[in-house]
Amino acid sequence: MAVPDIMPTTWVGATAKQVARGVRRGDVSATQVVADHLDYIGRTDADLAAFRTVRGGEAITEAEKVDEQDDLANLPLAGVPVAVKENTPVAGLPTWNGSAACRTPVAEADHEVVRRLRGAGAVILGVTRMPELGLWALTDDETGVTRNPWDLRRTPGGSSGGAAAAVAAGLVPMAHGNDGLGSIRIPAACCGLVGLKPGRGVIPYQLGADDWFGLAEHGMLTTTVADAAVGFSVLAGRRPEKLVPPQRLRVGVSLRSPVRGVSPDAPNRDAVAAAGRLLAAAGHDTVPADPIYPTALGLKGLATWFAAAAADVRAAGVERRGLQARSRRHVSLGEWAQRRGYVREADRAAWRERSVNFFADHSIDLLLTPALAALPPEAAGWSGRSWLANMRANIRYAPYAAPWNIAGLPAIVVPVGRRPDGLPVAVQFVGPPGSELLLLGVAGQFEMQAPWQRHAPGYPRVGTGSPAAA
Repeated sequence: MAVPDIMPTTWVGATAKQVARGVRRGDVSATQVVADHLDYIGRTDADLAAFRTVRGGEAITEAEKVDEQDDLANLPLAGVPVAVKENTPVAGLPTWNGSAACRTPVAEADHEVVRRLRGAGAVILGVTRMPELGLWALTDDETGVTRNPWDLRRTPGGSSGGAAAAVAAGLVPMAHGNDGLGSIRIPAACCGLVGLKPGRGVIPYQLGADDWFGLAEHGMLTTTVADAAVGFSVLAGRRPEKLVPPQRLRVGVSLRSPVRGVSPDAPNRDAVAAAGRLLAAAGHDTVPADPIYPTALGLKGLATWFAAAAADVRAAGVERRGLQARSRRHVSLGEWAQRRGYVREADRAAWRERSVNFFADHSIDLLLTPALAALPPEAAGWSGRSWLANMRANIRYAPYAAPWNIAGLPAIVVPVGRRPDGLPVAVQFVGPPGSELLLLGVAGQFEMQAPWQRHAPGYPRVGTGSPAAA
């Protein structure tokens, strides 16, 4: 009789908080936790292509140093294996930025957010894949196609696609990402994860030419709200705070798409309706509240997206001829948009003011929208397809995230069930400046009322002795 393919007792599949608590109490060493995850990555990632580089021996050495520390009680991520998105410098590794053409030399020092993760006791296992320059909600290049663990035929989204695939498959308990026009929230929605984009200025970004004109933020992808909360606190340089269920809130609900001609499909509409019922069950009120997305916002948002790519290429000194054809077109359009004066801080500031006033004008605390409009596209060689094909795919399935980067407001994606085809479905909450903990609090209420499946079916294969199986 065939022996079932089941892993022995392991910490793979545990949450970040479970791992940190186990290491602090002495139930397990950081070295063992990291070894478990490295072994699992080695046997699993070939099908997913979530990682660009895995730091095997280096990660074990760093885990041993965590075990030697005397202050484990003060490390909120003691021994937690973490992955970092490949556009964020990790000392000792090149910064790939999504392609060999954009790769920069080996970093001499960690980026500030990586430094904060290490300072909290996390061990960096490697860097995860992203599309070239982080421009697309589709993750692949000529060396591999990153796949969604929920359905290997589908994309995990982007640009933090490798991070989302890694967490959804249990390769790491949590992963770093960043979000310039939805690059944390879109993959979180594709892969059934929690993804928080903080508001502007809460976490230092410090990437590229100018942080994508201030649109981009760092954050974490996790399987639970508790892990999202501790990850946020670490990146923000704060002491972890206990989440408090929010008192009665007034939540605006909108299905209106920011993109004319694109509307949410039935599963995404149903997800918003389900979220409304969960809000009511938690004692909150919901009211219709549609943001007015000006046509000019979309056009100028696109111009800013194009120009951000052009600015990053200039700052990095990248040879344009080495870029993928879709990226070259993007950069050319960005240079044209800047010459024509279509990229202006005044326009972004006006939308930010309008967005902040939206909450007061409608007397609402938060806004609820779909996270996606359609099924995630196929996992395929999008990096070799035309610029127009990529644009159409991105805009048709993921239009809801970008306006809130332009406004600089915090937003979170939370799973609320599954589509008829089995893929997860999610909703987005947006809040006014400074509402990150409120967003996490509401997400925590959702998790308590309607717990979601933390990992994709079949991932990870764990033994009965692991915390994840308990």
